[in-house]
Amino acid sequence: MRAFFLSKAIYAHPVESEPLTAELDKINVTEYAKDLTGPTASVSQGRVSYVQLEKRPLLRIGELLEVVPGMIATQHSGPGKANQYFLRGFNLDHGTDFSASIDGIPLNLPTHAHGQGYLDLNSLIPEMVESIAFQKGPYYADVGDFSSAGNARIQTFNRLSQGIAKLAVGEDDFYRGLLADSSQLGKGDLVYAGEFNFYNGPWVHSNDSKQYKGLIKYTVGDSAQGLTLLGSAYHGRWKATDQIPQRAVEQGLISRLGTIDPTDGGESSRYSLGVNWRHHRANSSTHITAYGFYYDLDLYSNFTFFLEDPLNGDQIHQKDRRWVVGTEAEHTWFLAWGEREVANTIGLQFRHDAIGEVGLFHTRARKSLSTVRSDQVYQSRVGWYGESEIKWNDKFRSVVGLRGDFYNFDVNSRLPENTGDRTDFIASPKLSFILGPWAKTEYFINAGYGFHSNDARGVTATVDPETGMPLKQVNPLVRSQGAEGGLKNQGIPGLTTTLAVWYLALDSELVFVGDAGTTEPSGSSNRYGVEWTNSYQLISWLTLEADFAFSKAKFAGGGEVPNSLGRVISAGVTMDWPANTRFFGALRLRHYGDSPLTEGGNVKARSTTVLNLKAGYNAKQWEIALDVLNLLNSEDPDIAYFYDSRLPGEPSSGVPDILFHPVIPRSIRGSVVVRF
Repeated sequence: MRAFFLSKAIYAHPVESEPLTAELDKINVTEYAKDLTGPTASVSQGRVSYVQLEKRPLLRIGELLEVVPGMIATQHSGPGKANQYFLRGFNLDHGTDFSASIDGIPLNLPTHAHGQGYLDLNSLIPEMVESIAFQKGPYYADVGDFSSAGNARIQTFNRLSQGIAKLAVGEDDFYRGLLADSSQLGKGDLVYAGEFNFYNGPWVHSNDSKQYKGLIKYTVGDSAQGLTLLGSAYHGRWKATDQIPQRAVEQGLISRLGTIDPTDGGESSRYSLGVNWRHHRANSSTHITAYGFYYDLDLYSNFTFFLEDPLNGDQIHQKDRRWVVGTEAEHTWFLAWGEREVANTIGLQFRHDAIGEVGLFHTRARKSLSTVRSDQVYQSRVGWYGESEIKWNDKFRSVVGLRGDFYNFDVNSRLPENTGDRTDFIASPKLSFILGPWAKTEYFINAGYGFHSNDARGVTATVDPETGMPLKQVNPLVRSQGAEGGLKNQGIPGLTTTLAVWYLALDSELVFVGDAGTTEPSGSSNRYGVEWTNSYQLISWLTLEADFAFSKAKFAGGGEVPNSLGRVISAGVTMDWPANTRFFGALRLRHYGDSPLTEGGNVKARSTTVLNLKAGYNAKQWEIALDVLNLLNSEDPDIAYFYDSRLPGEPSSGVPDILFHPVIPRSIRGSVVVRF
């Protein structure tokens, strides 16, 4: 009866972890492809298992999210800072309209020192990722803030069939070690893992990056019925080579791997605890998650160099200290209305961020000069939702949902004028129709409302902290509206292809700019595009993938949305030869471009194309592998911007120019894995 509700089971909750095994010949090779074959509510849903992730060559942890078709994760700073994300015509900055969680614990941070919805994946150990389930668009009732463009749920392993000891060494002083194992403890399974990661990078001024991570989980039962306790820890510190002005390179002042301010960088920590309880009965299921974590960040950046302060420079320090607690509960009833199968779901979500300090300071070489803003914030939200999924017959399903979110913003600022307390509420209806299959083709129609919250400091601010001039307060919650139509075809054996046409609009808003401590007007915007994904298991040991995403982003009043990507293409070949050979390899292409840097569209970023390779040999108890990142040694930009900045000796008004962060030169890394 409940087979058609698999979409909800997969995407709403963690799936049962499969044992991690070294014997890849025993694994179904079809798991290399994105799982687009099961029942889903939209054509742009999917799930990727560890088998595909294990073979993916990765430069940075954020690239794990590139399993979402059309997603790009870049970096304009040091390795300890959250990545810059792009999806569906959005420059998502560091996560404003894309949400993610690990084992049910949310990663996005509201009212963050650097950017609203800040999404940092650095605490994740990639070898411990069992699966990533993703959704795109505002069509799902169980996700709220920061999810207009999409969301991802990352699930780590509940148990390992073998222990893992891994050491990786590469160019530019790259060293990474991992130790992970699991054992039976009482009636459950205990999983534990630890990682260190040191990296200097190819830059003129070394990254001197050091990261330490740990994970521990205890699970009793399975994905349908049981209990999981988990804890994780992360600490990192780094120096950063931020984006540099193109003119400085052209004039020979610095190399393309150089920097203007070598004292940029930062330090960050995150410590999490969580509990997950699930209970399944004959005609219902219940799922409850509770979590708490501590987070801190000290980030030093200089984006304009000597524009604001010709003597000391423009370096800023962004500081964040917070404790977060939350819980999510969901209950589903599986019913039968005559011959119709029905699943009715209700859910309740609560989160409270106690931000001891979120601050912005002027600094020189990391030494404080003055305070722009320093605030204490208490931000709470309560979200509820209801959803009804009905299978009307073998060819028609519908999903109707309604979500409501209540927010409270309580800000205590150093400036009394910016202290305040505000509340807001927003309702978000959702609707999906699924038709077919006919001739092995399903059709999807989706529509829904979503939102993202704004920074609490902008919600209560009335004066500019630097100039004292009046400010218009930011709307607390900003509405989004989206629609999508698509199809999924499996007419050719081994090939799954999907096609989606989508539209997404954002209401007019004011945005709080954490880098400046003030608000900035932004008009309403419209985005639309098309996505075509393909996954083809050509033969038992060879899988081909190719995803194409094209989009357009414009302000409603005219003009391009700066830094939106109009074109994203990713393709891959994964090979895992039969058991008697044990060789494996993967080749992946990343391409993105058609990115205007100004509203007029007269300045565009150079397109970026990068090819990455991973190859190795897998035995039962050990594995060796070689990663070649940027195989063709591309000199394209990782990311680019256009704005005014000033170097010593230039006009006081600054110089408009392209500022870019380059793709790292070709880098070779080798790794050895021992299983025990």
